[in-house]
Amino acid sequence: MIIVRDAYKSFNGNQVLKGLNLEILEGEMFALIGRSGLGKSVLLKHIIGIMKPDTGDIFVDEQNVGSLHGKQLEAMRRKFGYLFQEGALFDSLTVFENVAFPLREKTAMKEPEIKDRVFVELEHMGLKKDAHKYPAELSGGMRKRTSLARAMIMQPSIMLFDEPTTGLDPIIGQSILNYIQLCHRRLGFTGIIVTHDVPRVFTIVQKIAMMDDGRIIINGTYDEIVRQGNPAFQQFLSGSIDGPLHYV
Repeated sequence: MIIVRDAYKSFNGNQVLKGLNLEILEGEMFALIGRSGLGKSVLLKHIIGIMKPDTGDIFVDEQNVGSLHGKQLEAMRRKFGYLFQEGALFDSLTVFENVAFPLREKTAMKEPEIKDRVFVELEHMGLKKDAHKYPAELSGGMRKRTSLARAMIMQPSIMLFDEPTTGLDPIIGQSILNYIQLCHRRLGFTGIIVTHDVPRVFTIVQKIAMMDDGRIIINGTYDEIVRQGNPAFQQFLSGSIDGPLHYV
């Protein structure tokens, strides 16, 4: 489904991606972890085609994203849903209107069909009774669920989650991960979760990759990584800063 091959990217002389390689299978839920500010979100932007690598290739469904332009790039992006870190809801629109927005903008669906589809999605997210509310009237968890419903409404084949539990307390954060897992079971999309929410995220993903210094330094299932005993992974998992940082 997604292949990143020898991707390099620099900004103003700062090398962010340094020959990064990654492969994600169709239908797989994948966690991308690592310290802040080291290029995880940059990688997501490359996969969706917002950015292009200086050198290297990124393939989505066997299409080289870097070679796509105009309508071809737009068609490829329709495969994606994106859950932004801050939700990115429209403050002037209700919950219903926020979730309906992609259907109204990108499809020819009639309003009765849009209404039915939106309310089904809101029911999945436990928000049906809150359809009339505005984002300012919602809790952090409800705003995140509204954003998730909007991302799901187009039934994407690929989902990108950028820090989906940031700013939420542990209980609400776990509930958001549970909702993501339920969405994956229902729609079967390929998902990439950029997160620091370890180890809880490991319960909903099949594979984990750890990024550092512009490269993937660990890649595999949780059991495979634990058996390797990689000190960088153990240090990230524990949050320990005793002794030297074990990153390459």
